[in-house]
Amino acid sequence: MLHVQFMNILGVKIDAVTKTEAIMKIAAFLDEQKPHFITTPNPEIILYAHRHHEYREILNKADLALPDGAGLLFVSRFIKQALPERVSGADMVPEIAKLAREKHLKIALLGGLNQITIDKAAGVMRAWGNEVVYASHGVPKEQWENKEFHDRIINELRAARPELVFVALGHPKQEQWIDRYRDSLPSIRLFIGCGGALDFIAGAMRRAPAFMRRAGLEWLWRLVREPKRIKRILNAVIVFPLTVFNAYVWKK
Repeated sequence: MLHVQFMNILGVKIDAVTKTEAIMKIAAFLDEQKPHFITTPNPEIILYAHRHHEYREILNKADLALPDGAGLLFVSRFIKQALPERVSGADMVPEIAKLAREKHLKIALLGGLNQITIDKAAGVMRAWGNEVVYASHGVPKEQWENKEFHDRIINELRAARPELVFVALGHPKQEQWIDRYRDSLPSIRLFIGCGGALDFIAGAMRRAPAFMRRAGLEWLWRLVREPKRIKRILNAVIVFPLTVFNAYVWKK
C-alpha cells in the first residue's frame, strides 16, 4: 500500500497527500475486508478538535485524514510542514463513487439537508452507475440522544449490507457516529465523513466557482450566499490561523 507522510496541526493528524495519492490509498482500502475510516479536516474542524479532546482523539483514529481547506495549506507553510495540495471531501466523493463502480461495491448515504436532498443525491449516484442501497437523512437533532433511533438505522444498514457509507451529518456528529457504530456494521469497508458534499451532488447547495476555490476564497463565496455562517467563517478564516500562529510561531 502507498505510504504517505502526515503532519500535525493543533494536535490533529493530517495526511500530506495529493488527490492522486489519496485515490490510490482509498482504492487499496476498498480491496480489504476490514473497515477503514476517512476524515476531511478543515480549519473549522481542527479548531473544534483543538478545544474538544475527545473529538480530537476520534479524528486521530482515522486511516486517512484529507487536508480539506486552503487555510490548512496556508498555515502549514508557517509551521514548516507544507502540505502538497488541498484534497477536499466534496471533490473526493465522486472519485470514491467511481472506485465503487469499478469494484462493484454497494453504497449507503446518511445525512444531508433533508430526506429530499439525500434522495436526490442517491438518484445522481445511480445515474452515474452506482448501486446505492440505502439513503436516509439520518438522525435529527432532537433524536441524537435517542438510542432506539440510532439502533433502527444500524439495523437498516445491516439489512442493506453496503460496502461503503458516506456520512454527511456535519462535524462533530458524523465522526462521532462513525466511531460509535463502525464495529456494528461488518459489511462496510469504508466510512467517510463528508459534510456538505452530498448536498452539492444533489444540487441543493452550490459550490464556489473553481477560480475562487483555487484562490482560497471559497469562504467569501459562502459568506455572500449564507451570511448566517459568518461566525463559522470567521473561526476558519481568522481564529484558526491566529490560534496556529500562537501555538507554533509567537510562543517560540
